[in-house]
Amino acid sequence: MQISPPAALGAALAHVDTPALLIDLDAFERNLQRMAELARAAGVRLRPHAKTHKSPIIAQQQMVRGAVGVCCQKVSEAEVMVAGGIADVLVSNELTGASKLDRLARLARHARIAVCADHPEGVGELEAAARRAGTRLQVLVEVDVGGRRCGMPPGEPAARLAEQIARCAHLDFAGLQAYHGAAQHVRAAEERRQAIAGSIACVRETQRALQALGLEAAIVSGAGTGTFEHEAGSALYNELQPGSYIFMDADYARNRRADGGPFDAFEHALFVYASVMSAPAPGRLILDAGHKAVSVDSGMPLAWKLPGAAYQRPSDEHGILQVSAGVECPARGEKVLLVPGHCDPAVNLHDWYVGVRGLHSADARVECLWPVAARGALF
Repeated sequence: MQISPPAALGAALAHVDTPALLIDLDAFERNLQRMAELARAAGVRLRPHAKTHKSPIIAQQQMVRGAVGVCCQKVSEAEVMVAGGIADVLVSNELTGASKLDRLARLARHARIAVCADHPEGVGELEAAARRAGTRLQVLVEVDVGGRRCGMPPGEPAARLAEQIARCAHLDFAGLQAYHGAAQHVRAAEERRQAIAGSIACVRETQRALQALGLEAAIVSGAGTGTFEHEAGSALYNELQPGSYIFMDADYARNRRADGGPFDAFEHALFVYASVMSAPAPGRLILDAGHKAVSVDSGMPLAWKLPGAAYQRPSDEHGILQVSAGVECPARGEKVLLVPGHCDPAVNLHDWYVGVRGLHSADARVECLWPVAARGALF
């Protein structure tokens, strides 16, 4: 049974039920356009990460603005994207298990499908699955460029794995996956730049090793919302994978620019709408949005345009909004906007996006309702 959306098309903002996942459509569209223009100006391809939004509708809007396709982290996410009309998907992750591999290989009958590998056994498993399905898979060697997560060591080890892929009958060596996830949330701009300088050195070393084997990485893919400008300007990366830029969560807003100012290249466009369900004491408001409505893994959500108010102590269905003395509080029954600390897991808690036009105006209206189609797509 599909859960009904928390609003009706054309409804006033005040009539949206809570908790609800809101998109400020005006800010969202400006974010989409800005990243598309930045990628174009740098002469690199844009392949946004769909693990952020889990929505083929949003992916289509990114592609209309010039994206070449999307990234996913899971086969089930990729299946949802392909079913929604996205014809070029990179699973920017390693896979294990015959069921996942067979599903991925069968998906290549309907779209261009690429995937990452960082182990000889994994390459063998991808080859076997593609052979069983009668398809071809594009395979990127993932290089550990500093994140210390998945990935082959740079240089000769990564190149040798590429050589193994190139010898496979049902696989094509497509290039390098070179994403430094840990660098995205380094606060100081110069430290982020230095981290990506290390990633670029790893890519350069790996390219030299590939050339020594007579191979070429047609794609060098990576980058995120926090560092994309450095990869785009490297003359080595030719594909960018940012995801959170479309929504800009509270954690990314804690990054700093080179001049020390706030990282403001993109606007907050995603909010959890919550009601004040109880006001048991002065300065203490109880919201109907807790762990099941908003993520707190990267810090508490921010109360939007409520100076002196701090979201605290979430439980399953409640959150406490502590308001400083002397500050006007919302009344019981009124609603507030929360900026999630981490947009990706916050999205995965909801079934619907409620797209609002003119969110911060007196005439805010619901313009669209989009299902979070790949919610729970974890396998």
